[in-house]
Amino acid sequence: MASAWIEPFSTGSEKRRYRVRYRLGGAETNPQYGGKFSTKQEAKARCQWIEGELAAMRVPDLKRLVTEQPKAPTFSTVAKAWQASRVDVRDSTKVQHQVALGRVLPDLGTRRIDEITVADVAALVVKMTGKGQARETIRKSVTALSMVLDFAGITPNPARDRIQVRLPRQEKETPEPPTADHIEAVAWFMPHNYRLALCVLDHTGCRVGEMDAAKIGDLDEQRHGWLIRASVSKTKRARWAILPDTLWDALIATLPPREDRDANTSLFNVTDDRLRMAIARACKAAAVPRFSPHGLRDRRISLGHKAGLSWAEIGDSVGQQSRKVTADTYGFVIADYREVDYSTVLREPQTTETLR
Repeated sequence: MASAWIEPFSTGSEKRRYRVRYRLGGAETNPQYGGKFSTKQEAKARCQWIEGELAAMRVPDLKRLVTEQPKAPTFSTVAKAWQASRVDVRDSTKVQHQVALGRVLPDLGTRRIDEITVADVAALVVKMTGKGQARETIRKSVTALSMVLDFAGITPNPARDRIQVRLPRQEKETPEPPTADHIEAVAWFMPHNYRLALCVLDHTGCRVGEMDAAKIGDLDEQRHGWLIRASVSKTKRARWAILPDTLWDALIATLPPREDRDANTSLFNVTDDRLRMAIARACKAAAVPRFSPHGLRDRRISLGHKAGLSWAEIGDSVGQQSRKVTADTYGFVIADYREVDYSTVLREPQTTETLR
């Protein structure tokens, strides 16, 4: 008759253990191994399970008791979950994360999250470097990759290895802000709303994202400026962007009557990408060196330094948190300290057609 039983035994260290055995038939059949346990309770549970299998006329299959470990999700799946969990960041930061991960997913998206190695991350950096991508671009992608791996609980994190994962060397470039002559020449080839945005960036030194986020409801007609709210400021601190009368009057002229204004409507109706494209096209048409909107910020900080403002005053006016970074980055001599003639720039051109 089939049966199951428990055999106690001792190990070399005199610790008592329990072995489960069973027979498929009578005494003439060989005993089978049913498992080994450190407690009698666990051995009894196994013995009872084997007896149940024998009573059901089944041969006990111990492999059925081994729980198959679930496979880890792919990097792509975890990346989506991580992005959805980032409710603590601004929309612009979410877009940056999406773009950074977009450079990682083609290579690692289908890989199991726990199978990604330091060698894989190092190979990704080499591949991106070979494509000619900038050091800062690669750094953002590796940082996003490391945050996804942290979210998945991967320890140690292969993307945080600093022995094999090395970013490419890149010489620090000195900012080259545009001159007043270049700004005035470029402005003639831009539509009026972009010309106004160009002048506002030049005078305030604000970031394009801060201008893009400005609403009519942020205007203060007493101050002749608008409030850059903490929610859109990179430093997380609100500040005022004050305009001279020429720019203020030009801005108000673009708005509907006060009683018809919607507080949630965009103040400048200019986006980062469109402004960059408009400046690039205008630089080509005016045959002047190409510059970016950030170059206007570089120029304003340098002009403030030339005017004798302290780094603290400059940092507060343009939203620069670190005084040391401001001094180290922008403490250079520019070719032209002349202010732009905004009244001339904003006057409608008579002979030169703007680029539409």
